[in-house]
This record gives sequence, structure tokens and C-alpha cells, in this order.
Amino acid sequence: MSDYGHPLEFGSFITPSAADPARVVALTVLAEQAGFDLVTFQDHPYQPGFLDTWTLLSYAAARTSSVRLAANVTNLPLRPPAVLARSVAALDLLSGGRIELGLGAGAFAEAVEAMGGPRLTPGQAVQALEEGIDVIRQIWDTDARGPVRVDGRFHRVSGAKRGPAPAHDVGIWLGAYKPRMLALTGRRADGWLPSLAYLKDGDLAAGNRIIDEAALEAGRKPADIRRLLNIGGRFTDAGHGPLVGPAEQWAEELTDLALTDGVGTFILASDDPDDLRRFADEVIPAVREAVTAERSGTRTLAPPSALPSASVAPARDTASPGARPGAPARKAGRSPFAVTPTPDDGVRLSGTVVWDEQTRPTGPAPDPDRTYTEHDLATGRHLIQVHDGLRGELAQIHDLIGQVEAGTIDVGTARSHINTMTMRQNNWTLGTYCESYCRIVTTHHTIEDRSLFPHLRRADPRLAPWWTASNRSTTSSTRSSRVSTRPWSRWSPPPTACPACGTR
Repeated sequence: MSDYGHPLEFGSFITPSAADPARVVALTVLAEQAGFDLVTFQDHPYQPGFLDTWTLLSYAAARTSSVRLAANVTNLPLRPPAVLARSVAALDLLSGGRIELGLGAGAFAEAVEAMGGPRLTPGQAVQALEEGIDVIRQIWDTDARGPVRVDGRFHRVSGAKRGPAPAHDVGIWLGAYKPRMLALTGRRADGWLPSLAYLKDGDLAAGNRIIDEAALEAGRKPADIRRLLNIGGRFTDAGHGPLVGPAEQWAEELTDLALTDGVGTFILASDDPDDLRRFADEVIPAVREAVTAERSGTRTLAPPSALPSASVAPARDTASPGARPGAPARKAGRSPFAVTPTPDDGVRLSGTVVWDEQTRPTGPAPDPDRTYTEHDLATGRHLIQVHDGLRGELAQIHDLIGQVEAGTIDVGTARSHINTMTMRQNNWTLGTYCESYCRIVTTHHTIEDRSLFPHLRRADPRLAPWWTASNRSTTSSTRSSRVSTRPWSRWSPPPTACPACGTR
């Protein structure tokens, strides 16, 4: 086990897509607002579908104020180290000390060569990277006397002036996987930055050993090198493998990586704003709390049966949808009805009565003799998720409006945040087809209200309004009074017409 005691940090790994630059920047702003410590972008200068990473970093630094920024990782063969050193220092000074330097030896030799860079063997690439680090550190070291001199095989600097110095001690993190790169990390770097998707079981522990040994041989402490990790996964209701499951499973697995493999910085690779928010809201606080408790000796570990397995994905049909990993298994392939609408939170933004809640069909109680497959339940769960997502984004819009009114954020920041939302993306996608879309939705709901629901009500007496059977003698005035005090719909107030096309 290796816990280097590093303070935990969390970052995002955003694709620098040239197809939608505004979205890339909006995701960066969102990450800062959500509380991430770091935002990173991959650097592949030969990729025409990507924005230039250092230009993007400069723009992103101007649009943010607190989050740190880095390339993940910089392609050194196409970034001359002396020029790169001054670029990093300049941006660090301009941003108030918020730039870090991820470095890579250049994995795609053909693409590098096609862009005019040198074609190097793996061994040569490692040597060139070490020489580049020497150049960069000398440029930054303004306390040393004399000009910069590096007489390397691949990088030669003869008499360049030093400076400027960065605003803070910029960390150099190496994207390393093979023994020579790992040893270089231990000797010369400030951090190790691999991607979990490229690692096999045991690679983190083996990499740590090589780095630690190289650090000790160089007279350094193993804890001098921060361990960072690019991660990816998927949030689901139940666990289906490593980092595929509910937020609780994510938190448990990342906590184990921190305490067992010494990872101090987790960087989430995702361009999904909902994933970024969920990671920030549910995973980060849980991991911080668990690691702090473990280090202080106050953590209470859950029994093994309650923890998800990182090596064996649970069968999809052995537990109810939404059940946490480790819950008692039910009959394989079948489960009781377990689709439950999200409870009403009671929040009302208007006193307007939209419809009579007492006439809403509530549905019969689940049939105890009926079981449902995962396929049977999927549609109901999906419908709930869609509406929950829309409600969540509406709540975020209300919150943003409140922040603008309070003066805590400006209109541009609020707009950038809204631009990452699903409903905004859908609006852009629909474009000129908004009117047709709204009319289809109106037709859909009208068919339900006038045909489908009445038919179902006639076919099954249990779908009648809940008060009908026991209150048929209630007077109209009494019913009216009862309706007026009934809690209003969660969708309050609803739009009376589409603001874009006027369709009701």
C-alpha cells in the first residue's frame, strides 16, 4: 500500500473540439463553478479537429479566475522546450499562478513527423524529454547565474537568457507508462500522469515502485512526486464494473485508489456537463471525507458485502434497478415492480392552479403476483430520468437568475453555464424546426389527455380519480374548495406557449 499523503485534488479532462469552441470554454467555466481544482486539455497539434491547446489554455485562463489549467499532456516534440518554458511562465504570470505543465514524449511518431517534428525511437524520445525538462527548468531558474546552456543530443541551448520566472513553482507532470519514462519521472518530474484506461491490474503499484526507487537514487523523497490519474466511467443506477455504477461506488473505488495506490489527483475525462456536476456534487465530497477519515484513523469501513466489486461486474438482473451494489439478490432475471416516480419536493414558484390534482390518475397498486424483467422496467425508468433531468436544469436556471440578481455572477457567466445544459443543446439542435417539434409535443400530449388516458380510465376502474369512489356525494363547491388547497404541480408555473413559436 502507498499513501503519499498528498492533499486530494480533482480535475476535468475536456476534449478541445474545434467544432464547438464555445462549448469547450463553457465546460471549463462550469468546472470552475462546480469546484474542480484543475481543468486539462489534450495536446495533439497534428489533429485538425482540435483547437490548439496552448491558445485554448490562454483563452480559458482569461475566462476563469481560480481553477488551475494544464495540457494533458503537452506534445514536446512539436513544442520547442525553450519557447514552451517562456509560454508557460508568461501564462502563469498572467493567470495569477494557475498553470501546470503536463509533458509527453510524443506517442504518435508518424503524426509528429508529418507535422515537421523529429521521428524518434522510444528510447530517443525519453532522452529528448529529459533534455527538454533541463531546458525548461533552466529558463525558469532566474536565481542562477549565467545563461542557459544545455548541450543535449536532441535539444541544444547555448547562451539563452533566463526568465521570466513563473508566478509559482509550476509542476511538471509526465505521462509515463514504460520503465524508462517512469524512472525519469522519479528522477526529474513533479508528478506522474497516466490514464487508468491504459493500465492493467497491478500497473499502478508497479509504476509507483519504479518511480520511488528512481527518486531515492536521485536523492529525492517518493512523496515529492504527486500521483495523478485520468479516469473515465459511467454513472448508472447499479454497479456494472469499475467506475460504472452509482456515485457511492465511484467514491469507494477512488478512495481505494487514493489510499492503496497513492493517487492524489483524479482527473475526470468527460464532456458531459451532467457528469461533471454529479462528480463534483456527489463523488468529490465523499472521497475527501473518506480519505480524511482513514488518514485520521476514524473511518468506519463498510462490510465487504456492501461494497461493489471492482473486478467482477454484477449481473444486470440479480438486483432491483437503482439498488446499491451488495444488496440482497433477487430471483435472476425477474424483480418486483421497482419504478418509483421522483417524490414531489413541495417547492412551488407560483400559486397558479394548472390542473386539478385530485383528478390525476394514480395507478393501481403493484400486482404482487406479477414480476418484471429489466426490459419491462427500462422505459419507465428512462421516462423518470428525462423529467428529472429537465426539472434539474430548470432549477439550475432559477439559481443562475438568482445569482445574477444578487450580483455574485455576471450575465456572461450565467449564459456560459446555460450553454452547457441539455435543453440548450437541444434548442441548438432543433434550430428552425422548433415550431414543428413543439406542435408534435402538443399533439402527443393532446392525444394522451383526450384519448389514451380516458380510455385507460374506462378500461380499468382502478385508474379513476382517487376521490371519486368514496366522495361521489361531495358537492361541487366542496370539491372546488378542496382543489384550491391541494398542492400545485411540481411544474409551476408552466409555459402557456412556446416562447419561440407561440405553440401552446
